[in-house]
Amino acid sequence: MQGKGVIKFFAILLAVVCLYQLSFTWVAHKVREDAKVYSKGDPEKEKAYLDSISNQPVYPLLKHDYAYVLQREIALGLDLKGGMNVTMQIQLNELVRKIANNNPDATFNQALANADKLQANAQTNQKDYIALFVSEYEKLSPNGKLAAIFSTKDNQDHLKFNASNSEVKTYLEDLASTAVKQSFTVLNTRINQFGVTQPNIQLQQGSNRILVELPGVKEPERVRKLLSGSAKLEFYETFDNAEAYQYLINIDNLLAAKSKTAKADTGKSAKVDTTAKLAAGKADTAKGGSLLSKVQKNAAKNDTSAASLSKTKLAAQHPLFAVMSLNVGQGANGQQQLGQGPVVGYAPLQDTAKVNSYLHSADVLAVIPRNIKFLWEVKPIKNTKTFALYAIKLTGAENGPVLSGDVINDARADNDQKGSPEVVMIMNSEGAQKWRTVTAEASSGTNKKAIAIVLDDNVYSAPTVQNEISGGVSSISGNFTIDDTRDLANVLKAGRLPAPAHIVSESIVGPSLGQEAISAGITSSILGLVVVLIFMIAYYNRAGTVAVVAVIINIFFLMGVLTSLGAVLTVPGVAGIVLTLGIAVDANVLVYERVREELGLGKSLRVAVADGFKHALPSILDSQISTFLTGLILFVFGSGPIQGFATTLMIGIATSLFCSLLISRVIFEWMLDKGMDIKFSNPWSSHTFKNANFAFVKNRGKFYIFSGLFIAAGLVSIFTRGFTYGVDFEGGRNYIVSFTNKAVTTEQIHDAVDATLGRSTEVKTMGDKFSITTNYLFNDNSTAADAKVKAALVDALNKKPETKIANSDLGGSKVSATIADELKTSAIYTVLFAIFVISAYILIRFRKWQFSLGAMIATAHDALLVLSFFSLFNGFLPFSLDIDQAFIAAILTVIGYSINDTVVVFDRIREFLDHSNKNEKPEEVINRAINSTLSRTIITALTVVFVLLVLFIFGGDVIKGFSFALLIGVLFGTYSSICVATPVIVDFGKKDLK
Repeated sequence: MQGKGVIKFFAILLAVVCLYQLSFTWVAHKVREDAKVYSKGDPEKEKAYLDSISNQPVYPLLKHDYAYVLQREIALGLDLKGGMNVTMQIQLNELVRKIANNNPDATFNQALANADKLQANAQTNQKDYIALFVSEYEKLSPNGKLAAIFSTKDNQDHLKFNASNSEVKTYLEDLASTAVKQSFTVLNTRINQFGVTQPNIQLQQGSNRILVELPGVKEPERVRKLLSGSAKLEFYETFDNAEAYQYLINIDNLLAAKSKTAKADTGKSAKVDTTAKLAAGKADTAKGGSLLSKVQKNAAKNDTSAASLSKTKLAAQHPLFAVMSLNVGQGANGQQQLGQGPVVGYAPLQDTAKVNSYLHSADVLAVIPRNIKFLWEVKPIKNTKTFALYAIKLTGAENGPVLSGDVINDARADNDQKGSPEVVMIMNSEGAQKWRTVTAEASSGTNKKAIAIVLDDNVYSAPTVQNEISGGVSSISGNFTIDDTRDLANVLKAGRLPAPAHIVSESIVGPSLGQEAISAGITSSILGLVVVLIFMIAYYNRAGTVAVVAVIINIFFLMGVLTSLGAVLTVPGVAGIVLTLGIAVDANVLVYERVREELGLGKSLRVAVADGFKHALPSILDSQISTFLTGLILFVFGSGPIQGFATTLMIGIATSLFCSLLISRVIFEWMLDKGMDIKFSNPWSSHTFKNANFAFVKNRGKFYIFSGLFIAAGLVSIFTRGFTYGVDFEGGRNYIVSFTNKAVTTEQIHDAVDATLGRSTEVKTMGDKFSITTNYLFNDNSTAADAKVKAALVDALNKKPETKIANSDLGGSKVSATIADELKTSAIYTVLFAIFVISAYILIRFRKWQFSLGAMIATAHDALLVLSFFSLFNGFLPFSLDIDQAFIAAILTVIGYSINDTVVVFDRIREFLDHSNKNEKPEEVINRAINSTLSRTIITALTVVFVLLVLFIFGGDVIKGFSFALLIGVLFGTYSSICVATPVIVDFGKKDLK
């Protein structure tokens, strides 16, 4: 074998990289375990512990801090890890006030206040806000005319002055509905561009609330800012550091004098002291602030007792500078001097609140000029938790910005000529004219000024204006990351919400599967893998151990690459790993079966191994490439769970090829060089399927009848009985429940609820509470149905002592489907397109359209069989057969497996046809080809079935439906590649195949 050295080098290099990437997960897990031990079950202590070490080195070898390690561990999706749960409320009261042009009518404002109180009540918060407002107004003023309030100059085209109250109500409802939908769209856009994988955003039907779920969020403050930000963009002139320095000195002196006055309680001494301090401040300015800088430098030392004395003295004499350092640098002569630009100081995150309290105190605001204010930069300095403080200049009679953000027409994230991230802004004509004036003034003279870009009182950038900007197109640049520019451009592009959206509740939620189900799933997956590896050794003897090593290395590489790419692992991703396991074993089985054939021809062991790899290569490549193309199409055109599945599948195929073809070959070469006796079977397995001669082609009519009847019955059931959809497909009613038993698990809740409300119930942890969503009576929109569902839920939970509820008032809200109709449509078209592309590839590779047709029919056949099975047997099996997000993953796995299996069989058929006797009938040749590859087909199917059986039996009730869908899908895929795809070739290619 050539290139063994290169393969070994690359394998070692990849192993080191993967080990490094996975080590972050191990370190992060260890830190969390230490936090649990320290807290002894107290979540507040645990959080405090993790916060305290966030910037402390926890990686012994590389000295990385916990925050760095946390960002690089394996990312899990909301279904496996949980994340952030935020409820946004669209402030329709402010919208109504705006429509009424802030009418001062007392009755109008009282009706709004009453409607606000009613909606805040748990029993009425899901009622239409406009209906509540109109009802309250008519109660307060039975003969009052709403048109007199709302028929303003701006509304006259849509609402006449003599309009009835019902017409006004309809008008307001239309505007409110539009506002909520636009807010939903804006929030959805912001979340999607935020970069979170698989976010969930649900509009609570009939209300002005939106539920947002973000998996594995690590920056909740950034999320809150992005979701609730109103895109209040402003442009301000700035003070230079040298100008603002004197104001800070005055503030510090005032605070010191006030502190001294509080202690001495003498007003006169304070007055004299202040004057003295102001004089000292001027002297400090002349020296470039060197005295204060030296004091701060001394105070920062931690290794001597003098440090404590310095800090105490500094806090007494300079209260402001004890918590904020000045912008002081070193000049050319080695002397300290004030830094340039609008940054006036720095403070660590924990001290910014103290600085704000000083700067915003009444005493300070009374003595500093009204045209200055201090704002923090939006993000800390790179690799620190220190924030920069800017001196902002207020202009005009109203002491405001030089320009507001409402003049911006568009904004986009881009890169400048050097490739650095920036934001490009496009202004309207009015804004472009003002911007030209502002930038011309700022860039004039030798001392060019900076213009601060301020979004919601946070400085995003303060670039120095070098030249006058005309035309209205300009860029915002600075120390931006791609995420920074994406966030800023997204907020600017989205514009102000039609009605403000406020966060009314937020919490950290647990995984939707439940920790018990996840633990059971992981345990059963590992057990299934062990079963497969034992079977490989038992069937293929010593060669099976090589397959075991290759599969373990493959999983290691797969997880390492997924981690390094920052991919998020979800339930569909787990399905991709299961399929990857099958593909990895399949490649080894193909090689081993070929080696056994070569040994049967009397070849030596070394030659048989070499020829086995050589002859198996075309089948392996064809099957892997066709499956990879499927994954690529799903990734490019799919979204959400489809992309998660496709990412894992494509990476898994690449690592499987490397391990199965190269790593395995290197191991065999090493064993041969050592003179080891490599056996490819045990006595009991040496003749398995060796002389198989089943009449698959002859009995194809029976297979057609079976598949046709099954699919026909399934279609009848689909159009009559339909499916049971999960809450992520259909929506449902959501309740927040707390239990008297604090140790209650999601499995226990499912056991109590499913029997009464159906198995499509979704349970998530929310701190010490649980979020329960059920689609029981979902299509019944009556008030009686709301009460009936709540009563049924309470009764079901209270039947068992371990799930006895602690809160009788559950509230309840109706939520829309997590998976939107667009995603369902996209999934269908993506799968159809994938089947078409694979058929085209097979046509090019096999050069006969019958092979393409057979693959297309077999793949569609498998999908229809699974759908038919889920409709026919729904309600008859003791576990859920819901159509939900996990079902999508199962269908995708079935399609991937079916294509892989079918291509391998086709490849053997082509080989037999190419080398067959011209006098032989094609049916006989094809039947021999199927039988010759039967061992590989059955063994590959068995390895995947073993994993899925263990997952189905021991994985827990929550994922039984998911694992069962995979199980029957693999069985159908194996059946179709032999009994459906090949008969199609025979019946449509009798003449061509000759």
